[in-house]
Amino acid sequence: MNKLLVNFSRIFVGILFIISGFIKANDPLGFGYKLEEYFEVFHMTFLNDFAVALAIFLCALEIILGAALLLGTKAKQVTIGLLLLVIFFTFLTFYSAAFDVVRSCGCFGDAIPLTPWQSFTKDLVLLFFIIILYINKEKIRPLFKSGKAENTALWITSIIAFGFGIYTYNYLPVKDFLPYHVGANLPEYMKVPPGAAQDEYEITYILKHKKTGETKSMSDKEYLKTEIWKDSNWEITGTPESKLVKKGYEPKIKDLKIMDSFGTDYTAEIIENPYYNLVIVAYDLMGTNKNAIGDLNALAINGAENYNIRTVLLTSASPENVESFKNQNKLVMESFHADAVPLKSMVRANPGLLLLKDGEVINKWHYRNLPSYQQLEENYFKKP
Repeated sequence: MNKLLVNFSRIFVGILFIISGFIKANDPLGFGYKLEEYFEVFHMTFLNDFAVALAIFLCALEIILGAALLLGTKAKQVTIGLLLLVIFFTFLTFYSAAFDVVRSCGCFGDAIPLTPWQSFTKDLVLLFFIIILYINKEKIRPLFKSGKAENTALWITSIIAFGFGIYTYNYLPVKDFLPYHVGANLPEYMKVPPGAAQDEYEITYILKHKKTGETKSMSDKEYLKTEIWKDSNWEITGTPESKLVKKGYEPKIKDLKIMDSFGTDYTAEIIENPYYNLVIVAYDLMGTNKNAIGDLNALAINGAENYNIRTVLLTSASPENVESFKNQNKLVMESFHADAVPLKSMVRANPGLLLLKDGEVINKWHYRNLPSYQQLEENYFKKP
């Protein structure tokens, strides 16, 4: 029975770590954003510049440890590494849940969103099985008898683990789990269907007795049920506290609002354009790749001249900085403002390019593999 438990723990933990590592490595920039949230919570924002590198490293480490466990390679070092890693993650998820500081741990990226308490429970389960593995590390037998074969397998695993994260960082996720993925209909993703459940809140009142000075807290339901409001001796003091008790329907895209420099809302006009239109996303305009912006500007000029293609630039920069940037780089496209959070979700690049038509994301590109104008023309603009 003990051997069966060890083997089950080995397979379960190994596979889960590999899956978790690959899912996050599929979007290392997104995982980097999540690490920045934790850095802010723990007042370690000086690490923000290293967030992506750390994200790629942690993802690769998960994959390597998971694979090494399945291979039975270096059992002592691997089980110690797994134990330290899961203790670290358990602390983070507990802290997030207990103090409500980071709403999603990003354990499985955007593929499987987990609440902090769900993440904490998952880490406790992992901790249990990893402790079993650590206690019984001598019983973990390697699949390969040859040390050379073991080392070769680890090297191949490491190259794949690091290579995958580096590739997706430079050329967009292999599988896009965000709501702006290719094929997504943005207007539909922003709608709330008729009759959809609304958020339910519980309001707590603090009541004080005018004569005795006694105080008590009471929910809005109790307040009405007991009809204490009819008793003139009780009065509400302070500000009632509102608490979300049941989450209602939430559209996939809930925070996108595109405005011009005067605050006019252009969201519907831009995303519902029935014709092909190019959307350049540069959430951090001052830190964007200038050469790529130049290439995108050329696409905008050619598209407008030959097919009347509308090109817009979306950024979170201030109107003053946008105008200065446009003048310095001689940009011809219109510019609009949007919050950095949805812009980071639109495309994991700065800048990135989306091709929209009638609200649908036809395609999207990282600035490192932008299409040529000829490719856009042949594959999209010339076609009905």
